[in-house]
Amino acid sequence: MAKVVVIGGGPAGMMAAITAAGKHSVTLIEKNEKLGKKLFITGKGRCNVTNGKDINEFFDYIPGNPQFLYSSLYTYTNEDVMNFFEKLGVKLKVERGDRVFPESDKSSDIIKALEKELLNRGVEVILNNPVEELISSNKHITSAKLKNNHVVKGDYFIITTGGVSYPQTGSTGDGHKFAKKLGHSIVDLKPSLVPIEIEEPWIKELQGLSLKNVELYIKNCKGKIIYNEFGEMLFTHFGISGPIVLSASRFIEQNGTFYVVINLKPALSEENLDKRIQKDFAKYINKDFKNSLEDLLPKKLIDVIIKLSNIPENKKVNSITKEERKNLVKLLQNLNMKVKGLRPIEEAIVTSGGVSVKELDPSTMKSKIINNLYFAGEVLDVDAYTGGYNIQIAFSTGYLAGIMVGEK
Repeated sequence: MAKVVVIGGGPAGMMAAITAAGKHSVTLIEKNEKLGKKLFITGKGRCNVTNGKDINEFFDYIPGNPQFLYSSLYTYTNEDVMNFFEKLGVKLKVERGDRVFPESDKSSDIIKALEKELLNRGVEVILNNPVEELISSNKHITSAKLKNNHVVKGDYFIITTGGVSYPQTGSTGDGHKFAKKLGHSIVDLKPSLVPIEIEEPWIKELQGLSLKNVELYIKNCKGKIIYNEFGEMLFTHFGISGPIVLSASRFIEQNGTFYVVINLKPALSEENLDKRIQKDFAKYINKDFKNSLEDLLPKKLIDVIIKLSNIPENKKVNSITKEERKNLVKLLQNLNMKVKGLRPIEEAIVTSGGVSVKELDPSTMKSKIINNLYFAGEVLDVDAYTGGYNIQIAFSTGYLAGIMVGEK
C-alpha cells in the first residue's frame, strides 16, 4: 500500500484525502488548528457548496482556464457532490441562481461531514503544523518537512494549499512557493471576486445601499463593453460590491482604465422609462424636483441623482424641460463611474493565477515536472464566478487527484 501525503485541509485537500484513502495509506497535513477554515466562511458562513445547473453550463461561469477542467468536472460532477453530502446526512437546498446550500445554512455541517468521512476512511490528520519544505531529488519528492522538524515520508504528494486570498484562513501562497521551488511556473496572482473601488466622491453618500435587478457594464478606455451582468449590487464606503460586482472584477486589470456603468432601470426601454417619469412628474407637477423621485428611486439615491442630473433640486416639476427630462432618463440608465482599482487580494474571495495548468495532466492532476506530485483546488491557475462554482472545482480536482494518485 502506497503512502499519500496531502498538504492543505480545505475542500480540495479533504476530498483528495477521502478519495485516495480507498486504496492508499493517507496523511492529511493542515497548518491551521482545524480543517476547512476558509470553507467555514464561504457563502457568508452558509457554504455555497456547488451549483445546481447542468454540468455542461459550468464552463460558461469559469473564466480561468475552463478547458483544463473538463476531465475533473465530468469525472466528479455537481450531482456527485450533492449525492456525497446527502449520503453523509447533510440535507441540501437549491436557492436563487441554482446555488446549493446545506438546509441548515451552516457551513460547519459540510466540514463535519468531511471530517467524519476522513475518520471513516482512516486518514491520519496532522493539524497545527505547517509544511516548511518538500524534500526532493531527481524529480521525485521523498518527504515533507514540518515546522516542528518532524518529517513525513511519502510515495505520492498532493498539494491543495489554496490561493492567497483571505490569508487569515491560512491561504498564504505556500503551495505556490513549493511548486516554484520544484520547477513549476506560477501565473501572476491577482484578486478575483473582489469589491471594486470607485473614484467619484459621491459614492460615500450611497454607503450601505443595496440594489436589486440592476444591470452592470464594465467598459474599457475605448468604451468597449467587456462584461455585463444583471442582478444585485451594494454600495460601500470605497465603491461597490455584491454578486454582479464581484464577478465583474475578474475583467478589471490593475493598470488599465475602466468604467462601471449601472442601468438602474433595465426592465424599461428608454422610451418607457421616459413615459414612467412623465407619469411621476404629472403626479408631482406642483412639487419641487427633489420631491418627485420618491416613487422611482430608493431614498438614499435621490440626492446623488439630483446632483448628477444638473437639475436644481428646488426647480418646480412643471418647469422641467423636455431636454432635462431626457437627460435624466439617460442618467438613470447610464450611471457612470470610474474605477479607481480593486480591493486588495487579501479581500478577494478567490485568487486568479497560480500553478500553470500547462504543466499538469488535466486527466489526472499530475505534475509533468515532478513524477509523484499532484495539485488540486485554488492553488491552480483556475477560477470561476460566484455561485458555488469555485468550491465545485475544488471538490472535482481534489477527487480526480485522489482517485488517480499512484496510477500508471
